[in-house]
Amino acid sequence: MDLFEKNEERNNEHARPLSLRMCPEALEDFHGQEHIVGKGKLLRRAIEADRLSSVILHGPPGTGKTALATVISKKTGAHFMKTNAVSSNVKEIRDIIDLAERQRKLYGKKSILLLDEIHRFNKAQQDVLMPAVEKGQLILIGTTTENPFFSVNSALLSRSQVFEFKALDEKDLRLILDSAIADPSRGLGAAKVKCTEEALNHLAKIADGDARKALNALELAVITTKAGTGGIIEITLNEAEDSIQKKSIVYDRDGDAHYDTKSAYIKSMRGSDPDAALYWLAKMIVGGEDPRVISRRLVICASEDVGNADPRALVVANAAMQAAEFIGFPEAKIPLAQATIYVACAPKSNASYMAIENAIQDVTRERTQEVPDHLKDAHYPGAKRLSRGEGYKYAHSYDGHYTDQEYMREKRKYYTPTNMGFEKKIAEWLKTLRDMKNE
Repeated sequence: MDLFEKNEERNNEHARPLSLRMCPEALEDFHGQEHIVGKGKLLRRAIEADRLSSVILHGPPGTGKTALATVISKKTGAHFMKTNAVSSNVKEIRDIIDLAERQRKLYGKKSILLLDEIHRFNKAQQDVLMPAVEKGQLILIGTTTENPFFSVNSALLSRSQVFEFKALDEKDLRLILDSAIADPSRGLGAAKVKCTEEALNHLAKIADGDARKALNALELAVITTKAGTGGIIEITLNEAEDSIQKKSIVYDRDGDAHYDTKSAYIKSMRGSDPDAALYWLAKMIVGGEDPRVISRRLVICASEDVGNADPRALVVANAAMQAAEFIGFPEAKIPLAQATIYVACAPKSNASYMAIENAIQDVTRERTQEVPDHLKDAHYPGAKRLSRGEGYKYAHSYDGHYTDQEYMREKRKYYTPTNMGFEKKIAEWLKTLRDMKNE
């Protein structure tokens, strides 16, 4: 390598984003994910012993999946290869498998393939990897921001360890930012950068667990800020806010964030916590969720979890659904919030839900009951000849608009009202009817 090539390599290195330059090369420099790479943890032991088996790493962007794969590439004695499912294809994967086999035969070396964005491969493309992974020709490191149990073939999953990466906390992000400022070769240490505590804390907070976002924002602040006295580039809260103006919400409308947030929203209403329910509602709104999706969950919760403890909850939820459909966002947030609070604060009962579930179970599993003759339709010629409707008692003709009468051939009990809200009155009324029946 001559002088010009060395200069070109050095220039190319500093032309790369700070987030790429600061990619750790050793486990000691890797921050976060203590639950899987902390001292004594399975994945750390496997990396340190260079005994890694195929793994799937999944989690939000910027949490260290590819960074950990880079650490592995530096640590392992295996032949390491890397590709991205977005730009790769079946031919390239087959070429990689062939190369891995040659490495094994000629040099006795195992091969590791880092496949970024593995969820971008369809089933047929993923199937190409199966024989090589199963025979041990190739150790696969697949990374994905999607839930692998939805996006990766079950056969491939069964032959791999699955590790979930969590969003980084602010403490870990601060360590990463501090390292970038101090590092003279890969980071900003060669420049005279001085960041205030407020600026660094702001970047760590607004990055929302994404190290890439935090580092890119720091770099943007540095390169757009003029040096002051002594050539010092001072980054204050003002520069930090300018460089990362809007918090990025991790919310994929067809992935984990979508389903997990909806689940938290419903469970918060069911648990009578209006504040938590409003938070998850806000996350869905900011994340761009379809108001109809939110409305459907709201209506279902009003019926399933509140039910007859407060029958008005369903009315309010349905009104909010219609209003949201009619006016759309951003104003739809108001009726949705109102209904969310009402449903969360309402007394709870799942008696109606359990009643229909049990009734459906009987219909599908037990012998189907025939309608009693006195309840059958008698509004057609010849019905009387078949004794249809004979002996039916019209409830409104009796005191209290009630009379003792059988409505099923085999008696079943499905609805048991609770002692909550309006359902308490329903229970009292049903008891009154039972007492009248026994007189």
